Amino acid sequence: MKLTDPADIQRCYQALVDRSPEHVGAFYAAVRTTGIFCLPTCRARKPKAENVDFYSDIKEPLALGFRPCKVCRPTENAPDVPPQVARAVALVREQPKRRIQDGELRELGISPELVRRWFQKHHGFSFQAYQRMLRINLAMAELKEGRSATDVALDSGYESLSGFAYTYKKMTGAAPSQAAQQLVLHRFPTPLGPMFVCASGNGVCLLEFTDRRMLETEFRDLQRSFRARILAGENAHTRQAVSEIQEYFAGTRREFSVALDAPGSAFQRSVWDALRAMRFGEVTHYADLAQRIGAPGSVRAVAGANGANRIAIIIPCHRIIGKDGSLTGYGGGLARKEWLLAHERQNRQTGV
Repeated sequence: MKLTDPADIQRCYQALVDRSPEHVGAFYAAVRTTGIFCLPTCRARKPKAENVDFYSDIKEPLALGFRPCKVCRPTENAPDVPPQVARAVALVREQPKRRIQDGELRELGISPELVRRWFQKHHGFSFQAYQRMLRINLAMAELKEGRSATDVALDSGYESLSGFAYTYKKMTGAAPSQAAQQLVLHRFPTPLGPMFVCASGNGVCLLEFTDRRMLETEFRDLQRSFRARILAGENAHTRQAVSEIQEYFAGTRREFSVALDAPGSAFQRSVWDALRAMRFGEVTHYADLAQRIGAPGSVRAVAGANGANRIAIIIPCHRIIGKDGSLTGYGGGLARKEWLLAHERQNRQTGV
């Protein structure tokens, strides 16, 4: 069960930071930005509190697509794991796509009955179900990378596409053919602090600094608009966006070519298109932007569309200033806005 009480969440996060051995088995920490889940004692670098969900059992993070951490190995190092169970789990970790049958366990001196009882007692599901969860999690990642459902099914040990599709839909709530509708979220560093880039199979739908206020609301809005879940991962669009943003910060890029998939009204899209049509280093104000789109009486609506932009820098809402030349509000903070404008002024004559 996911923990929702703020006091419990704070306690668990502090235990994660402290690597508290007393909390092993009490909760599992699932990191949304990496797609992995950990034990409280994990030695890996600690995530930000806002990027972690805590679960009281191991089943839910597995069912949601999180993978066991390779550092703390939560499925092998849970409390009081018998040596035979640890060996069985290690086999799965070494060959996650292969189905390990009871006969193979017996040949290795491992009692499948002991393993089955231990999983049922401690996790509420069988060892075979655990294997299926890991195979489906790997399949989800491969489908998001563009592999065909048939290839993924056969590579995951399924003899037929129908069997794979049934299991996939039962565990994820969607057919494999709908995997492209899932949104992938990737975190990457920039000179102004880390950013999130989120993309569908058609293009980038979000690019924001990770400390942007209302970010969780934006995530919920995107999931509702696309009728899709956001999962940690990458695709061709996120990788291209990261590359182009890095070039922008290096002063070698003035225009962006990465595909965008930004849900919005026709009016909002017209405002975003006008922002993208601005020259590098140019600034303007809401009234002028309203004139540019042929709607001079829609200044307030233009301001609203500008504020609804979820794709920072590429749709350059930071280029909007006050009519008197003063800096106005910016979702990433005024200090970042000032830096971006100065950066573009300085590099106006350079770039590609």
